[in-house]
Amino acid sequence: MPGRLYLTTPVARIAEWMGADAAGLDVPPRLNIAPGEEVLVCGADRRLVRMRWGMIPVGRVNARGRPVMETIINARSETVFDKSAFEGVQRALVPADGWYEWTGERRRKTAWRLSAMDGAPLAFAAISDLWRGTTGREVAQVATVTCEPNAEVREIHHRMGVLLRPGQFETWLTGSEDEARALCQPFPDGGIRIEEVPDPGG
Repeated sequence: MPGRLYLTTPVARIAEWMGADAAGLDVPPRLNIAPGEEVLVCGADRRLVRMRWGMIPVGRVNARGRPVMETIINARSETVFDKSAFEGVQRALVPADGWYEWTGERRRKTAWRLSAMDGAPLAFAAISDLWRGTTGREVAQVATVTCEPNAEVREIHHRMGVLLRPGQFETWLTGSEDEARALCQPFPDGGIRIEEVPDPGG
């Protein structure tokens, strides 16, 4: 949706593909990136940085008025521009070589690896901000944006990440809200390869 990512393409190649600066970044190949861990993120300044995958939304409170600390790893494209919890967030991109999904019952689940049919990297549309704790701690955080699935992903999951091509990056990062909304569409049918794999740890 995605629930786990993987990235093995060298960061220099990712930077070139995204038209981004990766100066000073040393990122080893990672086959299983879980929520709560750091992911690569590209913002409007076209710099690759690390952020925590999972956002504590601004302004969320419970019935007693206390902050809700539950993190969100995926934001629905249908509501991400309207919810007060996402006010003031920035748009970003999360590069990956693909992601994992699981089907089946607990203890009998089948793991699937999803990637671009042409072997190119993928860029997930995302939102990001800076979380500030009461003790002064600051954490750069990001959540991917999801939409309805395309034909092949629909066979294993009811949502998929909004995947953008290089020609769409600038519009998502700096375009108007209406222009960004228009990009929140399923990836074209036939563009995603799905392979059964040994469970990577989900």
